[in-house]
Amino acid sequence: MFERLEPKPADAILKLIGEYKNDPRAEKVDLGVGVYRNAAGDTPILNSVKKAEHWLVGTQSSKAYLGSRGDIAFCDAIQKLVFGAAASDGRITTLQSPGGSGALRVAAEVVRIANPEVCLWMSDPTWNNHAPLLGEAGIKLQSYPYYDLDSHSIRFDAMLESLQKAATGDIVLLHGCCHNPTGMDLSPAQWNQVADVAAARQLVPFVDLAYQGFSENLDDDAYGVRMLIERVPEMIVTQSCSKNFGLYRDRVGALSFIAADEVTANTTLSQALSTVRTMYSLPPDHGAAIVSHILGDPALRHEWLEELVGMRDRLKEMRQLLVSALSDAAPDHDFSHVLRTTGMFCYLGVTAEQVERLKGERGVYMVGSSRINVCGITSGNVEYLAQSIASVL
Repeated sequence: MFERLEPKPADAILKLIGEYKNDPRAEKVDLGVGVYRNAAGDTPILNSVKKAEHWLVGTQSSKAYLGSRGDIAFCDAIQKLVFGAAASDGRITTLQSPGGSGALRVAAEVVRIANPEVCLWMSDPTWNNHAPLLGEAGIKLQSYPYYDLDSHSIRFDAMLESLQKAATGDIVLLHGCCHNPTGMDLSPAQWNQVADVAAARQLVPFVDLAYQGFSENLDDDAYGVRMLIERVPEMIVTQSCSKNFGLYRDRVGALSFIAADEVTANTTLSQALSTVRTMYSLPPDHGAAIVSHILGDPALRHEWLEELVGMRDRLKEMRQLLVSALSDAAPDHDFSHVLRTTGMFCYLGVTAEQVERLKGERGVYMVGSSRINVCGITSGNVEYLAQSIASVL
């Protein structure tokens, strides 16, 4: 049986990580990795997480199943984190998922069951795993223009024009903040215009919020979600705790459905839980219990918020260092657009050929689109990085 299978190509980013690790050069820079890293190049466990884990080990009395919805305390806490004052709205139902990826896939399965003819519109470009995760559920995918490589800006008029062509009931996937891979986010005014189109065309917004707290702050980063819930009858929101809590390998995520009324919301939740039962059955609890404890303990929540500010400030500082170093190393080229981006990622704006030269000649690794993870920049490597980039321009 298995001899009938065809080998599958490795994920491009995971392959790049492997190439970097196997590169014997002492001087090299990894800008391809998809996790947060501190100045030492580590992805640390947050102190607030360590304290919550210590508490959990000392107080948890059972490892029995919690049910397909997961940790209810986590669901309530994470719902308040993203929806704010609207969290008490009976139109919202939330379930725990195995990371943001698990939330995306369950959402796609529910959408397909609810409307087999639906089309899901996603930004061009978008996270490289969006299309596989959502498309494998059997729903049709389309793209709308989002980023202009020449001007390093959002193609907002083209985006709206494209969404005007979407059919009634179609889904529109939106990045809540820290757009991956471009780092270019919608402004509040642009979010409002997207809401106008969604309401007029009866589209269903699907907000993927993987980086809440990594752009401005928890509340500002949730602006789009909180505004949309007041404007449209139906919406989907997926969340990840991988970045803002540093719980990557613990796979902590959430999926929320917003329906026109409480009865429909509960029906949608029942369908989601039925789908979950046939996929992974029950989500893991360890990471979710950590998050719910941090959010429910005032002292730990304060410490976590301070750690979140520290991560966010480092991202901003590394952007400033890079642009400053590039202005010295390549004064005839403008990289100021990097300062207009948020979150872990942005497009550097070099060609695929230049990306290959950077890898081969200088040991600088980034995705072929020139997407870089700003976390790979440090005060110790930024000069070498800037000189390397200048050498291929």
